Amino acid sequence: MIKRTAGTRAADGMGSTEEQQPTGKQRPTSRDVARLAGVSHTAVSFVFNGRAEGNLSPATQERIRQAAAQLGYRPDPVARGLRRRRTAVIGLVTDEIASSPFAGRLLRGAMETAWDSEHLVLTVDSGGDPAKEDAAVAELLDRRVDGIIYAAFSLRRVRVPEGLHRTHSVLANCVPEDDSLPAVIPAERAGGRTAARLLLDEGHRRIAHVGGLDDIASVERLRGFRDALRAEGITVPKEWVVRTGGEISGGHEGALKLLDRVPADRRPTGIFCYNDRVAAGVLHAATRLGLSVPEDLSVVGYDDQEHMAAYLSPPLTTIALPHRAMGEAATRLLLDAIDTGKTPPATVRRLACPVISRASVGPAPIR
Repeated sequence: MIKRTAGTRAADGMGSTEEQQPTGKQRPTSRDVARLAGVSHTAVSFVFNGRAEGNLSPATQERIRQAAAQLGYRPDPVARGLRRRRTAVIGLVTDEIASSPFAGRLLRGAMETAWDSEHLVLTVDSGGDPAKEDAAVAELLDRRVDGIIYAAFSLRRVRVPEGLHRTHSVLANCVPEDDSLPAVIPAERAGGRTAARLLLDEGHRRIAHVGGLDDIASVERLRGFRDALRAEGITVPKEWVVRTGGEISGGHEGALKLLDRVPADRRPTGIFCYNDRVAAGVLHAATRLGLSVPEDLSVVGYDDQEHMAAYLSPPLTTIALPHRAMGEAATRLLLDAIDTGKTPPATVRRLACPVISRASVGPAPIR
């Protein structure tokens, strides 16, 4: 059920646990290191507990480290955890993120941040089953993890899994229904403003929006889009906001509604798409109608979907979701709480969505 996704170098500590090894090749112990280095067991403990300075000479410290390297000695993380009342392990529970094209980015951000602080990450994907989420949290708590991150496939309000309040916890790419836990999410409204500005700065004034679902991201991106146009005194015609879902077919359908058999001086010159899949549909429709992108029509996507956005024709200018940054920020927030013992305030931190400039945006055509 639980998958190990990152390791940690144990950085300190000896104890009775490390002296009792299972059958098979005997693991070297701190006492073996002490014998080889010609020092006391306490001296070895000082080196691997970070207490050597002021207690041992640099030469003695180096001799101990060389002996440890020669033997292949590693301090026992279990013994270390017993002394510190920590396991140096954090849990990461997800709904359906393992099947998401963005999963790798968020997971890598979390794992590498944890690794830098010498923590292990255990991940569980529940497949969106609430009962499995509760069971996953319970199992992680039984394993005495130091804290838990709950990450969602798409930005939404989520039921807080049972037991999550019993340890330090942070949400990533979602917000709690009861506003009881800190969360790290994309700044979607600001991303919508940025997308509109990309088109406005190229002189576009006839700008439409295509795609969208019944979710937080759709609402926030559209709000940001309207904010930017309103600031320029531009009102978007109602029929130029075409809500056709989040797939390629929806983008194709929406673009045809806006562009097919419409005189050049009455159709939009720029389209902001709900996501990159919708943008792909818009590009297909433009090709079908004989329109050149970006000469006749500029297109902005959203997500920077891996293996897709950069390979469309033309390559898609898009607003990237900060998945890696979310993984990093949520993990840092959790590690800070673990280190201080203080529960962070239940606030929402919004991370900027960067622009990925490619070739689908150009100056507004002069007509």
